[in-house]
Amino acid sequence: MLPKDAETKLAAARTRLILDKPFLGALVLRLPVKEGSPGWCRTTATDAKTFYFNRAYIDRLSLSQTEFILAHEALHCALQHFARRGHRVQHKWDLACDFAVNPLLVNDGLMPPPEAVVLNQFDGMTAEEIYPCLDDNLDNETLDQHLYDGDEGGQGGDSDRQPPSEQPSDPHQGESSGKPQSAGGSGTGERQQSGAGSAPSGEPDDGPPAPLDAQEREQLSQRWQQYVASAAQQAQAAGKLGGSLARLIEQWLQPKLPWRSLLAHYLFDTARNDYNYMRPSRREGDMILPSLKSSQSNVVVAVDVSGSVGDQELAEFAGEINAIKGALPVRITLLACDAQLAEDGPWIYEPWEEFRLPRAFTGGGGTRFEPVFDWVESQDIRPDVLLYFTDGDAPFPKMPPGYPVLWLIKGKRPTPWGRRIQLN
Repeated sequence: MLPKDAETKLAAARTRLILDKPFLGALVLRLPVKEGSPGWCRTTATDAKTFYFNRAYIDRLSLSQTEFILAHEALHCALQHFARRGHRVQHKWDLACDFAVNPLLVNDGLMPPPEAVVLNQFDGMTAEEIYPCLDDNLDNETLDQHLYDGDEGGQGGDSDRQPPSEQPSDPHQGESSGKPQSAGGSGTGERQQSGAGSAPSGEPDDGPPAPLDAQEREQLSQRWQQYVASAAQQAQAAGKLGGSLARLIEQWLQPKLPWRSLLAHYLFDTARNDYNYMRPSRREGDMILPSLKSSQSNVVVAVDVSGSVGDQELAEFAGEINAIKGALPVRITLLACDAQLAEDGPWIYEPWEEFRLPRAFTGGGGTRFEPVFDWVESQDIRPDVLLYFTDGDAPFPKMPPGYPVLWLIKGKRPTPWGRRIQLN
């Protein structure tokens, strides 16, 4: 039987999530539930601390749709969308976040409300990857309101939308941006916080909460990462975390460093500067003292020139390699490959030579990885590391080679072996 009031329906939906989807249920419990005034809360909303709801909107949803909207808000927080916008346009970023979250929930078996936009072409993509794919003039509305973010810095995107006082309480009447205005005056942006997992309060707020400041973002970012790790551990123990959510969370919990930092770390590790205690010649005496011995690193760099990686990205990649190379004794062998190796390669750069692409490459013929590894094996060499710059859209060799491989991936393709570094 369908619960008759919003509070009962929300409580029942949370219980079902805890039992059926323990990962999402554990995250939902981290957001206390509170009714928002229909003057500003058109559907549901979150400030990464509380789940706000419009009573009339929740009354219209089925119990399954209520589960979806609860999990939708929790995933915005778990994926730290409140801390990742940077200088992107707010409304476009909010849409990208919705388009990233909705397919994940549908794939996990949840039922979206009718107004939720689910675009399969964005399945498995992050908000950062989706954002440049969206038209700047896209006039869609977000499913919910992201109260954690203000439009600071005059970045635009929502200045021409309705202020909260003019938004209709009925989410299906008129058009509303779903973007809160920063509450002015004393007390309008304040609300009482109940404990995590508490029951909904009886009285709606007078106004939306103020956007997060920098300190709050940092604190909440650390807190939600802990929540995600704990929820994932519980769900895995129950055997109920799998599919696209499991892959996303595994990647999300990995330490995050810019790809340039990871690349520099690997190359510095391969620079074998160390002391040795080899016995000197007799003419130098019998005392054995340590001496600093430095040997160059041998790095093979493979570049996917099939056309999926642009000229600007190749140039930026070459510039980064060259900057790191300037600080290390690195000998680089460059291979260009689409379905086969470029005939005029390879190109070799000694430690004292500038690393640059020898010519422009035009793609064609698809992508294959085997020619690169076959060439290395045919030369009977063992590089200190092989860097492969690609979008990963090709079959991988079944067995990894006997040397480290770093895949610098532009796109969302996984790698079956080696170290994957995300470029986007």
